[in-house]
Amino acid sequence: MAVGIVPLRREEQHLNLVPKSDIRFRQTNSYDGNAIKRLYHADNIDVLNALTFDADVCGKVILIYIDPPYNTGGAFETRDFKHAYNDCFTIQNYLSFMRERLELMHRLLSDEGSIYVHLDSNMVFHIKLMMDEIFGMANFKGMITRKKCKSKNFTRKTYGNISDYILFYSKTDNPIWNRPYEEWSDEKVLKEYPYIEEQTHRRYKKVPIHAPGIRKGATGEVWRGMMPPEGKHWQFTPDKLDEMDAKGEIYWSANGNPRRKVYYDRSNGVPVQDIWLDYLDVNNQNTLITGYPTEKNLDMLKRIIETSSRPGDLVLDCFAGSGTTLVAAEELGRQWIGVDIGDEAVLAIKKRFKNGSKPLGDYVKKKAKQQIQLDLFEEEKLGEDNTCLGFVSTCFDFYEEVF
Repeated sequence: MAVGIVPLRREEQHLNLVPKSDIRFRQTNSYDGNAIKRLYHADNIDVLNALTFDADVCGKVILIYIDPPYNTGGAFETRDFKHAYNDCFTIQNYLSFMRERLELMHRLLSDEGSIYVHLDSNMVFHIKLMMDEIFGMANFKGMITRKKCKSKNFTRKTYGNISDYILFYSKTDNPIWNRPYEEWSDEKVLKEYPYIEEQTHRRYKKVPIHAPGIRKGATGEVWRGMMPPEGKHWQFTPDKLDEMDAKGEIYWSANGNPRRKVYYDRSNGVPVQDIWLDYLDVNNQNTLITGYPTEKNLDMLKRIIETSSRPGDLVLDCFAGSGTTLVAAEELGRQWIGVDIGDEAVLAIKKRFKNGSKPLGDYVKKKAKQQIQLDLFEEEKLGEDNTCLGFVSTCFDFYEEVF
């Protein structure tokens, strides 16, 4: 299939795109059917507007992750000292910039969708209030605190700044949710499951069979001649408790106090909480990087994608940067759309998909470890009339339209 120019559809013609904001669209269809895999080199406000008219996208995005500017007042360069982007706004301009984009992202999300917005302490609370308005306070799922780097010893009259934050919202009260777990350590297993059942040799712990709150139904009634403790109710109906007791899953203390046995071999692991300590940014000589500033941890993006989407679902990152979200989505079998206005960002993404990333330790001399070898972003060769010259090994629909 040859690469050709595809004009914008009629409903997109009204977009006030300027030359810097031309939409460059690449999508491969060669190795997995009609999956959406797109990289836009444009201002994301223009792309987000255009996507609201795309029937294959609008209302069908399951997950959005963004790592937008933090309004730090600085300018960022790549490791080889090329300008990447500026991060300098007035507070009002920053809030207007984010509101326009978040409102469009809300429209693009599926009713099963979620959004994660990664920020530092500078603007996270401003954006939290804004997202409460756009997504609804009831759809605020939490704020993840991430340890971003190792401890700092050079701070002056304050605590070391080693954390940033991820705001997590859903579109409705029924988002995709695949609870993430961490593996048990031997030490934690011995501490949390200290008992061994004599007959089966299964390791277990004892937990109460009641929970806070008064109930008027069966869970608030008498069981084995006992009422639940004052102000509480049974976690299960009396019939279910009888069934569990018959299976040996109730432990009776010497004074007749019942507790439920929870077995280690039924555990999926340790449920992940909202403090993440294991996803530092670049931190040692072996870390693989692209050289693009503010690059985020690949394993962290994989956790987010696995938790809030399913294989085949559509993931969007409209501040794509070095493409970590896109790489994670590709490796996990999701569809994806990435957007970035920066020339260096788009170049980093194309190189990353073709060559993988390079170790931090010797950025120039060491051979890059191949992570992904999907030539999704072959250089286009166009004739003078902007028609395609020949074919490429993986095929793209490509369009460029400048107003």
